[in-house]
Amino acid sequence: MELNGKKLAFLGDSITAGVGTPPPYERVFWRVLAERTGAVCQGDGQGGTRIAATPVPNPNQITDTWYFLTRVDNLDADADAVVVFGGTNDFGMAEVPLGSFDDRTLYTFYGALHLLCLKLLERFPTKTVVFISPLHRVDEDNCEAQHRPTDRVPHRLADYRRAIFEVMEYYAIPVLDLYAVSGIQPRVSVIRERLMPDGVHPNEAGYARLADRVEGFLRSL
Repeated sequence: MELNGKKLAFLGDSITAGVGTPPPYERVFWRVLAERTGAVCQGDGQGGTRIAATPVPNPNQITDTWYFLTRVDNLDADADAVVVFGGTNDFGMAEVPLGSFDDRTLYTFYGALHLLCLKLLERFPTKTVVFISPLHRVDEDNCEAQHRPTDRVPHRLADYRRAIFEVMEYYAIPVLDLYAVSGIQPRVSVIRERLMPDGVHPNEAGYARLADRVEGFLRSL
């Protein structure tokens, strides 16, 4: 895909918002990508949001009602490509189970992925839709992640990544596997110091790395 002049819409969480860099988050990866390529980029990144919905939204946490499906209609209808980057909060702030491939409910990760894909393909049937897998995070094997109910079967971030690949393969949607190819693993101290100081969000250098990977991936389509 030639990127110059193309309209790209990005849907995501705090990493798509640019958290980890100073406000107003001008060095988030998709803005860097726009500067480099001449693409016209729109970003809908909302911190704390998830792909799956929570069955009982916290009235004091408005992001509980902003799960990804609710924001598809916010994306420019004339976008040439839509890029969805999520899943880390479904693991790290999970109030819903992982579920199974056969689920079609908003309240499991698998089910919400299916419903999100259908919504995206209905809104953008002739356009390019792609997903990005979650980045590594310092607590990716921690089954006691924030807000996770103690009676749930523990999962690792890798399980959520696997779900993304299973569902995207079903819909023939390409996936950029940043879990595997970003070069960012915050459990390596020098990498965390230079690219992801808080263990979850990239810094400016980390976002530049993401822009490299996203650009290469989109150009390959």
